[in-house]
This record gives sequence, structure tokens and C-alpha cells, in this order.
Amino acid sequence: MPATPTTDPLQRERDHLASSRAALRAMREDVESLDISDVTGTWVTAVVLRNQIEARIASLADLSHTPLFFGRLDYLHAISEELSEGSGGESFYIGRRHVHDAGGDPMVIDWRAPVSQPFYRASRTDPLDVERRRRFGYTGGELTAYEDEHLTDPAEHDTSSALLAAEIEKPRVGPMRDIVATIQPEQDEIVRADVSGTLCVQGAPGTGKTAVGLHRVAYLLYAHRERLARTGTLVIGPNNAFLSYIEQVLPALGEVDVAQATVQQLVGHVEVRGEDSAEAARLKGDARMAEVLRRAVRAGITLPTEPCVVVRGSRRWRVPAYELIEIIEELKSRDIRYGAARDALPQRISHAVLLKMEQGGEAPDDRVQDAVARNAAVKSVVKECWPLVEPAKLVLRLLSEPEFLAACADGLLTAEEQAAVLWPKPGRSVRTARWTAADAVLVDEATDLVQRTPSLGHVVLDEAQDLSPMQYRAVGRRCSTGSATVLGDLAQGTTPWATASWPEALHHLGKPGAHIEELTKGFRVPEEVISYASRLLPAIAPGLAPAGSVRDAPGSLIVRHVDGAERVEAVVEACRRALLNEGSTGLIAADAHVPLLAEALAAAGLPHLAPGTETSAEARLTLVPASLAKGLEYDYVVLDEPAAVIAGEPDERTGLRRLYVSLTRAVSGLEVLYSEPLPEQLR
Repeated sequence: MPATPTTDPLQRERDHLASSRAALRAMREDVESLDISDVTGTWVTAVVLRNQIEARIASLADLSHTPLFFGRLDYLHAISEELSEGSGGESFYIGRRHVHDAGGDPMVIDWRAPVSQPFYRASRTDPLDVERRRRFGYTGGELTAYEDEHLTDPAEHDTSSALLAAEIEKPRVGPMRDIVATIQPEQDEIVRADVSGTLCVQGAPGTGKTAVGLHRVAYLLYAHRERLARTGTLVIGPNNAFLSYIEQVLPALGEVDVAQATVQQLVGHVEVRGEDSAEAARLKGDARMAEVLRRAVRAGITLPTEPCVVVRGSRRWRVPAYELIEIIEELKSRDIRYGAARDALPQRISHAVLLKMEQGGEAPDDRVQDAVARNAAVKSVVKECWPLVEPAKLVLRLLSEPEFLAACADGLLTAEEQAAVLWPKPGRSVRTARWTAADAVLVDEATDLVQRTPSLGHVVLDEAQDLSPMQYRAVGRRCSTGSATVLGDLAQGTTPWATASWPEALHHLGKPGAHIEELTKGFRVPEEVISYASRLLPAIAPGLAPAGSVRDAPGSLIVRHVDGAERVEAVVEACRRALLNEGSTGLIAADAHVPLLAEALAAAGLPHLAPGTETSAEARLTLVPASLAKGLEYDYVVLDEPAAVIAGEPDERTGLRRLYVSLTRAVSGLEVLYSEPLPEQLR
């Protein structure tokens, strides 16, 4: 006998969840059972098809602790034309991926589908034909509650969503979670912006800019899958700890083929073993170095003084020096890469020979031109006049030889700046040289001057405010024919070369026409905490307006003075108190203090993790050097000695920015302990 339909609304929703999970499982089993043995022509197509099937299987994984759907839309009128006659509105469950039943009818609609957009945009002033928006609450993977908004009912007043607030404030253990259930209208506009344009998002701490960028990738892959599958997507983060923290967001949304990297990994042409002074790194990251390198790459080009004589059979064909000079000068004047011009030069010389052969009564074809281009005399001219350039060797010479640098930097860098850029000890070879991170970016620039860097379809660049102009150029090369989403906060720039303005940064990226959006409404950091940290803004980013927060959490901020001799013990006890709460705890300290605090935590029996290591129910405390705190978040943060955080940076402004970052990592509570005087702005 068929089951009797229940009258309990919550139970009906639970039944739909169970049915949807069963349907998803059936979808996955259908893909797993596919037999491709008779449909692949070659082993190559078999491998490609197998990889596609495995990716599809991975995208259909049912994550037991992740809600399959989080909302429902009840429309006033039918969306589908075939349902419009004599019917009321339709209902759609909104979730992380599309799920259909055995007949192909949708049981869950992907949050990226157009029909799902009103879940994020509908309001009482503009209901978008939505009669009711329902949100679901979960405990683990179990549906435990629901909450309705009747958007067209004048008797129902605006109220804040308790389930929405609970989802935003849910304790954080493990990697970063997606925010697909809590995307706000201003965030949704950014997520769904067109793929053809580059978008820059200035976002204060807690505004969700990183999550918005990741959800934008997921949306673009949904809306433009074929295009981006062909051209590729990439997420660029500031360090590996950050990438480890965010790496589960896209798989949770069903996207498993998005690459992640740091800028340093992108430019990994040489092994980085050295370290620059702050001034040297700033100068090597200056945009002027691009012209210095362009001059260096072309420095070896010379003009011939002798003709090129090609012998074929019994005849000799002579290209005079002035014709060779015209060919080389013409190639130099064109805006093409050094390597492409070098490849073109023998063909251009060969073409000049063929013209003379035709004038002499012969009828050469393309095979003759190719043969002439390979002639020893032609190759000799190319080798002498347009020599081969190896980018790493070129940069090695530039940074080791004062005379060569002076010639290439004439009128661009002063004598003092040239001295700062040169290596203190000249490198002997590419393999043994002590390359720095800034040097690697120079090698990447030189590599692109010789041979074009392949472009991707879309790049997301997070924590962009810390990039130098040369690093922006390195990223821009990876999306020269595609688009980008640039995410950052000018107030959190903690490098000596930190971005001064977004228009300037976008110019170096090669996307000067990009649209700039600003997110100022915080959802993560409590109002009390963000207001305290914002006292630093006039000193670190005078042009930025202070961020606000939708979360008022009285008691979320504690600032406590302790005696210097007792500070470490007080910090350990603060961590112990924070761990009494549910969720993760981060102990943030100046890099120099980390070893001492690690010993103290171990002695107190408090195991701790390093940044980038996933927290769990058993290990919820992470010891975070201030230099790695950017982009991370914890339910509770204990901040040790702000003065030491500031002192760990090369200048006061950078130190205050580092402190601003450290102060804004907390979701539920922040305790600041200090023995040395706080900066004037926080007193």
C-alpha cells in the first residue's frame, strides 16, 4: 500500500530531502555504470572520456553533513509555459547542485540557475513573483527547522531571519565553508556578473569577498562551462595556508576542476633560496623593471655589416647588408615577442632570396623557401644578429653585472636604485644562484618577452592588495585574453609595495577598464570588533570608509593589560577559556613570538595546529604567525601583544595594517592581551 501523505510540513520537507538524496545517488550510480568500451575510437579518447566520467562522478558526491538544498521558492505564477494554463505557481527547491528524478523532473534546482536568482534578490519592495521564500535549518545533515517569508503579504512585516543569522554565525571547524545559503543581494550581483568583463571587489574584513569570488567561479563554470572548460580557470591566493583553507568550497558546490596556486608557484622558473631587503624587493617589483627587462632582452640584437650569401647548386644569391638591416629594423619596430621575431627572421631573409631567384628566372616554391631558411649562411646571420635569449640567464646577468644593468636601466633607475637591485654577491649560474621571490617574477617577465604566456579563460586573484606591479603583470599574462575577478582590501596591504589604489593595480594587470565594486557590510566580524579595528583606518587607508556589521554581539571584544612577566601565561589561559566555547580558536602573534608560545602551549597540554592544517572537533586551536593570518578566520581569536605585531614589520604603516588584519579574524569573540603600550589609535 502507498504511504499516507503526512500533514506535518517539516516531515514533508524531510521526506523530500530523503527522496532527493536517493535521486542523487541514482544519478551517480547511472554514471558509474556507464560502459565506454564500445564507444571510444582510440586510447586517447578513452582516457579523455574516462576522466570526464570520473569528474562527473566526483561532482555528484553527496556530502552527508552538507545540506542538499537550503531553500524553497513558491512562485505566484507558473514559470514553465506548459504549466501556465489553469495552474497556480510552481515551487522549486534551491540547492548546491541540480538533482532530478527517474523521469527527469527536477527535485533540486542548482542555485546558479536563473530560476534560483530570486532566492537571493527577492524582497518585499520587489518580490520578483515570489509568494513565499522558505529557508531550512540543519543540524549536521538533518533538516531540523524551516522559516517562511511571505513576500506579497502586506500583513507580514520585515523581520530578520533567525536561520540566516544562525548559518552565518555557525561555529567554524575545518576548512572554509561555502556561503551559498546566505548570499546577500549585493554579493549576488557580483557572483552573477558577466564573464566577459573583469571585476574588482574592494571588501572590508568580514564582507565575504573571498567567498563571493569562489562562488563567482562556480557560477561562471555553470553559465559558461564549455568556454571555460576549454580555456581554464585559476584561483590565486597569497599563500598555501590560505589555499588549504579555501580548497573545499568549490568541490562542495560540485566544481572539482579548478586549479589553485600562489603567485610564487605561477612564476616558478627558478628555485627561490634567497631573500631581498624590503627596498630591493620594492624596486624589483616596480613597473619600471618591465622596460629594463625589455631593453635587456633586445640588448643582444646587432645590425649586420656583411651581406648574406646563399649557395644553391651552381648559383649564389646575395642579400646585401642594407637589406638585412631593413629586415631587422622592421622586426624590431613591430610589437611582437623576441622569440617570434627570431623565428620570423630566417623566413624574411629567405623571402628576400626567393625574390632574387624569381628575378633570375627561377620559380621557387614554399619548399625552397623553407630550405633557404635552414641554410647555414642564413642561420649564421640569425645567430649573430638576433641571438637566442634564455630568460633566467639574462636576469642572472642583469642582476650580477653593474655595467649591463646600467645600460638597460639608463634613464629609468637612479644609480642608488641600481645598486639596491644588484645582488650583493653575483650569481655564478642559474642553478646555484640565490634567487629571491622578486627575482622569479623578473624571470617570468623575461620569459614572456621571449615567448607568449598562455592565457586562461578566467582568473580569481584574492588578497590582491599585496601584489607588486610586476606581480600584477605576471597574473595579467595568465588572463590576457580572458577575464579576472580581483579581490582585496587596501587597508590590509602589508607589503612595502602594497597597492595604493585599484585603478593603478588594474592598469598593471592589463585590465584598466575593469568595474570596481565595494562591499562595506560585514557578516562575519561582530560590530564591536570591526569598530575597534576601524580606529586604525585613518592611519592605514585614509580614503576608505569604515565597515559596518550586521552582527551586534555585546561582549565579543576584550582588551586586557597584563604584566610583561605574566603575558605568556595569560595568553595560554585565554586560549584555554576560548576552547570552552564551540568552534575554532586562533592564537595570533608576532612571528618572533610564535616559538615561545608554541612551547608554552605544549607545556600547558594544549595541542595546536599550524596554519593550513584543517581543524577538527579534536584539534580546534591554531597558532598563527601574524604574517600568515590574512584570509583566515576563527570563531575565537586570542591576539598576543599588538606592539610586537607592529614591530615585526619594516615600517609603522605596514605594522598597523598587519595589526588590522590580525584584529579582524574573529567571528564570535576577540581577546587582545598586551603588556607594551597599544598604538595611539587604539588607546
